[in-house]
Amino acid sequence: MILKGIVVAILASLYVDAQNSCELIEWTGGQFDWPNAATKSIYRSSGRYIPKNIIATRGQIFKDEVFLALPRYKPGVPVTLAKVSFKQKGCEAVLLPFPCWSVQDESDTTALQNVVDLYLDENSILWVLDIGVVNTLTNPIRRGPPKVLAINVLTGKKVKTLDLSGLVCQASRLQYLVVEYAPDGKPYVYVSDAATRSILVFDVAGNRGYRVVLPRAVASSRRDVLYIALIHKAGFQNYLVMTYLSGSKIFQIRTEFLRSGCADGKIQDLGSKGGKLVILGTDLGSGLFFRYEGKPEIYRWEVGSLFKDYELVYKSPECYLATHVMPDVSRHRVRVLESNFPDFIQETVGCGVSHRVSLMISSVN
Repeated sequence: MILKGIVVAILASLYVDAQNSCELIEWTGGQFDWPNAATKSIYRSSGRYIPKNIIATRGQIFKDEVFLALPRYKPGVPVTLAKVSFKQKGCEAVLLPFPCWSVQDESDTTALQNVVDLYLDENSILWVLDIGVVNTLTNPIRRGPPKVLAINVLTGKKVKTLDLSGLVCQASRLQYLVVEYAPDGKPYVYVSDAATRSILVFDVAGNRGYRVVLPRAVASSRRDVLYIALIHKAGFQNYLVMTYLSGSKIFQIRTEFLRSGCADGKIQDLGSKGGKLVILGTDLGSGLFFRYEGKPEIYRWEVGSLFKDYELVYKSPECYLATHVMPDVSRHRVRVLESNFPDFIQETVGCGVSHRVSLMISSVN
C-alpha cells in the first residue's frame, strides 16, 4: 500500500502544541526482554551489555510494532535489530530482539552484526542493511560481509540474503537503503555508498547486483553522508532523491535508469538546499521529510522539479533531534523517531540515550 501524499492543513505552531498530547513510546538506553536474569548478568559482566552505548537510529512501523535499528557504533550492544510494541504498558519501553536472540551473536559471522538501516515494503518484508563492521565509532572490526536481509515480519523468517561483498571496496561506507518493486513485480534494492559516490543496485529476482557511479557534481564537497529517499509519483514515476550532508545541492533520478545501470545524463539538479540537510524519510508518496543539521524543526516538501515551497510540520522537544520519520500505515499517521544522539556522540548521555517514538502528523489522505 502506498500513501498518496499527505495534506498538511494546520499551522506549524499547532503541530508543536499538539505533540504534547500525542501517544508516545519512550525509553532510556536499552531495556531488553532477556531470556533470564543469568543471561543479562553474563552479558553485563563480560562487557557485551553497556546500556549507555545503545541507540536506536532508524525504525519502521508494522501494525502495533516498531522495528528498530540499533547500530553497533560502540561495544556493549547485545542486539542490533529489535522491536517495541504500541500496546505495552509503563513509561519505559522494553526492546525485544528481532527475529530472536540467536541471530544477534557477534561471534557468528552469519548473524546480524551491525544494522544501520531498515525498509518495510508493501508485502510485509523488512529489508535490513547490515554493514558487517562493529564498533564503528571506537575500534572498527569486520565481523562479516556487508549484506541485506529480507525478513517476513509476520513470521520472523528470513526469506532472502543479499551478499554485497562483490559490490564494495575497502573504502566503502554503506549507509541507507530503499526498496521498490518494478512494474513487472520484481524487487530492487538501492543502497547508498557515500565513500565511492555510488548507488548499489541489487536485482533480487535475478540475484545480481551492480554499482551505479554518480556524477562528480553530486559530491562537490566532502563525501560524508549520502542520503537517499524513494519518491512515488503517479503512473509509476518513481524517483530516488539523493544528497550529501555537506553537498550544496539536492538531486533526483528516475529509478528505471538505476535499474538499467546507467545514470549518465539522467540525474536532475533540484537546486540549492540552503544548508546541511538531513533527509528523514517520506510519506510513501511524493512527500519528503527533512531537517537541517542540529535543528529540531522538521519540514515536509512535496517533491517537484525544484527544491522550494516546503513547510514546517513538527518541532522536536528540547535536547531531542529526529533521526527517522516513519509512516504508520495502519493508523494513517506519521511518526518520528527522535533522541538526544548528539549527547551519545559526545559521550554525555549519563545512564543512556533518551528515545521517543512520537506522533508527528495525526491523519493522512
